[in-house]
Amino acid sequence: MSKSERKLLDTTGRFTQVVRDGTKLNDISWTDGRILLSNRRLVLAGTDGKQTIKLTNVDKIEGRYDVNRTIAQVTDYVSIRVGTDVFLVSTKESESFERTLHKTILDGEIVLIKHPAIEGGVVQDVSWRKARIKVDEDAVNLAVEDGSFVQIEIDDVGTVERNERQVKSKERPVLEAEHTEDETSVETYLSGNRKHCSVVESVLKRGAEQNASSIDLSKDEEEVLMALYSGVSPFEVPEFLDMDPDAVEEIYERLIDLDVLQEVRIRREVALKPRGRNIASESMNSQ
Repeated sequence: MSKSERKLLDTTGRFTQVVRDGTKLNDISWTDGRILLSNRRLVLAGTDGKQTIKLTNVDKIEGRYDVNRTIAQVTDYVSIRVGTDVFLVSTKESESFERTLHKTILDGEIVLIKHPAIEGGVVQDVSWRKARIKVDEDAVNLAVEDGSFVQIEIDDVGTVERNERQVKSKERPVLEAEHTEDETSVETYLSGNRKHCSVVESVLKRGAEQNASSIDLSKDEEEVLMALYSGVSPFEVPEFLDMDPDAVEEIYERLIDLDVLQEVRIRREVALKPRGRNIASESMNSQ
C-alpha cells in the first residue's frame, strides 16, 4: 500500500461475483473472507485467491441482485457494478460499508448544481454552478462556488429521477431530487459524469424508497394532501375544501399515523412529509 493510499475498512464477510462480461454466472454461492477498502481500491480475499477492484472503475452501486435462493437468503448486501461485471459484498454492517464506499467515491468531487431548479412547483431562473460534494450519514452536502451551501437530507428526499438534459452546451445525465427547504418543496438538479450521478442517485434513493407513496387513500384524503401541497394553511383546509372541520381533523389523524404528515403544533398544525409530497404530486399530475 503506497503512502497516498489509506485503509478505510478491514473486516470479514462474504462476497461473490454474479455477472462476468455481461453474462449471469451459474451455480453462484457466497465466499467467506476478508474485505478491505482503501481510498483507492476494494479487495475481496478468500481461500481461492483475491479480487481487486479499483474504485475508479466502479460504475454503479446498486440494489439487490438475487440470482438464486442462496443469494436471496442473505438480506443485507451491497451490489457493485464494474463495467460488465457485478459483485455482491455482505459485511456485518453492510449499510456502513455502503456509506463508506459512497463517501470514498464522492467526497471532494466537483459536480454541477442548479438550486432550486423548482420551488413550490414553480420553475426558477437559476444557472448551473460548480459545487464540491461531501456525503455524511444523513445528507448530501454541496459547497457551491458562489459561497452558498446546499444540504439534501437523505430521509427528506421525496423523489429522485434521472434524465438527460442539455447542461452547459452538452448532453449530460441530470438527477432531479425533490426535498424541502424551510418547509417548502424544492427540486435540486445535479449533474456530472455518469459515475458521480449514478453513485449520488444510489445515496438519495435510499431516502426516496423509504418514502415511497404506495398507500391507498380516499378521495378526501388526497384532496387534503393536494391542498396542503399547494400551500393552503392546515387551519384553512376545511373552508378551502368545503369540508367539515371534524372530518378534516380525522383525516389529519390518519395521515399522521401513516407517516404522511407530521404534527407541528398541538392545535393541529401539520406539515407534509416526503411521502405526503409524493402522493400529493402524483394526485395533482393525474387530475
